[in-house]
Amino acid sequence: MAEIDDVKRDVAIANRILSHVGLATGVLVSLGHASFRVPGDPELFVVKGRGYDIDALPLMQPDDMIVCDLEGRKVGGPPNATQCFEVKMHSAVFKNHPEVQSVVHCHPRYATMMSVLQARLVPMCNEGAQLVRKPLPVYPHSKLILTEEDGQGVATALGDSPAALLRGHGAITTGQNLEQSVMNMLHLEEQARMNWYAFCAMGPDHPGIPEADLVEARNQPTIAELDHFVGGPAIRGGAGGGGAWRYFTHLITQELDAGR
Repeated sequence: MAEIDDVKRDVAIANRILSHVGLATGVLVSLGHASFRVPGDPELFVVKGRGYDIDALPLMQPDDMIVCDLEGRKVGGPPNATQCFEVKMHSAVFKNHPEVQSVVHCHPRYATMMSVLQARLVPMCNEGAQLVRKPLPVYPHSKLILTEEDGQGVATALGDSPAALLRGHGAITTGQNLEQSVMNMLHLEEQARMNWYAFCAMGPDHPGIPEADLVEARNQPTIAELDHFVGGPAIRGGAGGGGAWRYFTHLITQELDAGR
């Protein structure tokens, strides 16, 4: 029970972060959901539900989270709520990709816009550059993912990519943990925003960061390997750092602990 409670808390924090960073605000405030497999029981996952008295991501509490099996059936959670309507997006990805531990879906505006324009996202800045190094897969429908067939379609389109666009319907990202899946979504939207700026300035054939630069960046030594850092304190997260994620979780944890 304690393990499930810990997962529910982490998933609630992740969902609130999606709103905190602007991916689920305004008219989108109830649209989006993060999920995470239950450690030690990969046949179950925890996800945000629907049907709350006030259904908004920034208000989610650990006890609001829903436990589901890999068919998308609710097996635990508050009696007044149901699993998210697009639970098949999560269950199908978990079923088809055992390496995936966390899934995020939301409707980031720039990524959604670029999916409709059918413009390939190319690396435009360091944040998320490797994520869009290759053309992102696109699920070519804007409908809700409601059926097993729909979910399997998204899982198939995703393939071995950590992210995919859903035409006119946002994006899906995955990860080995909630930090990866949520930060992949943030980085994807940052790349989409930068691509939109370039699209407006120069048109659909605008340049991006050259492949040689991406290879060079990927082959750089880690911070721990640099002589001038030897003997110093360990730096969490390496060169890219995990500062943003820890900052977001710190803020949301304070809110939860304060009963907000």
